[in-house]
Amino acid sequence: MARLLTAGLCSVTYRALPPERVIALAAEAGLDHIEWGQDVHVPFGDESRAHRVGEATRAAGLSVSALGSYYRAGAITDPAEDERVWRRVVAAAHALGAPRVRVWAGTHPSATAPPATRRETLDALRRCTESAPGLTVATEFHDRTLTDTSASTRAMLDEIPTLRTYWQPPNGMPTPEALTGLQAVLDRVDAVHAFSWWPTPLDRHPLDHRESLWKAVADMLAATGRPMSVSLEFVPGDDPAVLTREAAALRRHLERATP
Repeated sequence: MARLLTAGLCSVTYRALPPERVIALAAEAGLDHIEWGQDVHVPFGDESRAHRVGEATRAAGLSVSALGSYYRAGAITDPAEDERVWRRVVAAAHALGAPRVRVWAGTHPSATAPPATRRETLDALRRCTESAPGLTVATEFHDRTLTDTSASTRAMLDEIPTLRTYWQPPNGMPTPEALTGLQAVLDRVDAVHAFSWWPTPLDRHPLDHRESLWKAVADMLAATGRPMSVSLEFVPGDDPAVLTREAAALRRHLERATP
């Protein structure tokens, strides 16, 4: 029986390394999949490279969980240019063999985004979901966007039924509040980025520094009964030597929680 919760790696964890080395590290650490970032490893506009990276990933016994694009919905004001950029993002995801593409919900914090800007962002996200055949579109759960709080993310998802989202623990948020936020969007979460930055982004600890958080997250994800990819995003010191340890911690939580 296939496991519902699978452990992976975001390639941005090792931006300075070539794709071949990232693949080798992930395979050696016993991970299941890689989310490839479009900032460095699968550059925008280079579908041939995306294809090669996808093939190399699968040849190593790993799957591609997603294309981590940096497309920001509503940021490009010219409709023709926005469509052109989005078409290239979709083409890259298909070339990579990714089932999902990660996008960003605009450029404004939810608390200060003007109503017109929010509407433009949501309209762009809706267009994305309608023009990405064979792909799931999911928003990055991140500050300074419309997904910077669970409440704002929930409102956005309620307006766009075809959209999915990622989740990650907001920086500086205590465990009980973070879990409450996850519960609020859990039915629409497709993937999770795992790290233990606490209490600020400058305090980067091993995953088990927040063991109670990640045990609870794994239990909540398993309770959905849906497949879910959970990917390590950054490790202490950006050190390749700690990936095996971090991957083991992540797998332990996921395997314990899987029914």
